[in-house]
Amino acid sequence: MEQDVRTPPIAPPQEFTDPAAAVDRLIALYEEATAFLQDEFRKTLSKGPDGRRVRAYYPEIRITTTSYGHIDSRLSFGHVPDPGTYAATITRPRLFANYLRQQLGLLLGNHGVPVTVGVSNTPMPLHFAVASDAEVSIPQEGAANFPLRDVFDVPDLTTTNDDIVNGTHVTPPGEPMPLAPFTAQRVDYSLARLAHYTATDPEHFQNHVLFTNYQFYVSEFESFARRMLADPDSGYTSFVTTGNAEITGPLGDLPTPSKMPQMPTYHLKRDNSAGVTLVNIGVGPSNAKTATDHIAVLRPHAWIMVGHCAGLRNTQSLGDFVLAHAYLREDKVLDDDLPVWVPIPALAEIQVALEQAVADVTELEGYDLKRIMRTGTVATLDNRNWELRDQQGPVQRLSQSRAVALDMESATIAANGFRFRVPYGTLLCISDKPLHGELKLPGMASDFYKTQVSRHLMIGIRAMETLRDMPLERIHSRKLRAFDETAFL
Repeated sequence: MEQDVRTPPIAPPQEFTDPAAAVDRLIALYEEATAFLQDEFRKTLSKGPDGRRVRAYYPEIRITTTSYGHIDSRLSFGHVPDPGTYAATITRPRLFANYLRQQLGLLLGNHGVPVTVGVSNTPMPLHFAVASDAEVSIPQEGAANFPLRDVFDVPDLTTTNDDIVNGTHVTPPGEPMPLAPFTAQRVDYSLARLAHYTATDPEHFQNHVLFTNYQFYVSEFESFARRMLADPDSGYTSFVTTGNAEITGPLGDLPTPSKMPQMPTYHLKRDNSAGVTLVNIGVGPSNAKTATDHIAVLRPHAWIMVGHCAGLRNTQSLGDFVLAHAYLREDKVLDDDLPVWVPIPALAEIQVALEQAVADVTELEGYDLKRIMRTGTVATLDNRNWELRDQQGPVQRLSQSRAVALDMESATIAANGFRFRVPYGTLLCISDKPLHGELKLPGMASDFYKTQVSRHLMIGIRAMETLRDMPLERIHSRKLRAFDETAFL
């Protein structure tokens, strides 16, 4: 016999031509669903189950077009490719309010038909519904006096995947085509992972993300943040560190965490999330993939790697910069999602911003800039001790690829940027030259860190500030979009 299901009252769908009103409705539906699940969970913990299943659903945006009418083809987003019905389940609409208003505004303007906001048929897992309620925690399996899955919906990994962004999604007959690159449950999954790995809430993440592979950059970032908070004209409003500790002035105290997260993350905030986030992903392509897999759901405007690398040419010196124009991908962690035969193009806007930032910070221009910066192929390997291998193996391939530098993260970050349609770039700093006898030894490393980390970080921040002032449609290149793309960025 089919189990009785208790749900909140399901209101009929509503049509909207005003993106702000549509987002307000999404917020109301989402908060009604989460409040219902939170309340029912408390009751069930207190009194036990009553034999009925408890369920609430994600809200949904839907649009139907019947025309091939001309749209602004200069935009890589904001329009659907063909007539038909498109839909997306939505989670955390308050967190994504600016993004949703922007995407809906473009969609409405390009197609001239209303969008419909209503309740989807996708159940909301209890774990995600209570994530924002600090007073509620989900007991582990067997800790409660009833089987949790008998009463509430739990995360379903069989339907939480990257098929849409990987280009492998097949829409079942009669179902709407995808409107957004991620489903609500996929977004919720990553938001939970982000809080776990970075020890900061997703609300603090900014639209411009710097990745580094060394903790040394963190101290410099905090120093820069304090200088900016001391300047009332900087536009920066606060600095957030591990454990969501936040200061709004240059002298605020930041507690030292008793336990560092796997990927310590720091946020120098501006209004409308226009600041800079720094993520110390540590060493290795697996960490790089993990971080970008989850940050991608926040739809950042750009991410850039500013880490250390091995210089591969005898004309390079320690402390020189490398601007990646191409990537040799031997990291292996993305091969199943993005085959190695897929080229990862350089993005002009990011490249120009980085090169100009190097010129501004070093006060070198034109031909003189070549004394301290090379452009070319950056190789990313999964073996930290690659130089100990037979020289006929990796070294020969590095030479054939014309690589100028090697690290363990950059190609992974760039490839995931391509895969997730997030503009990407790489500016590395040479910290050793193992093929030429200059190994990363303690004395050399200390001297290098003292002289170069601050300058390198400032270049990354300057590039992000340049990108911040660009129109979004210029940064999000059509090079990142496939044949049949989702309307949402």
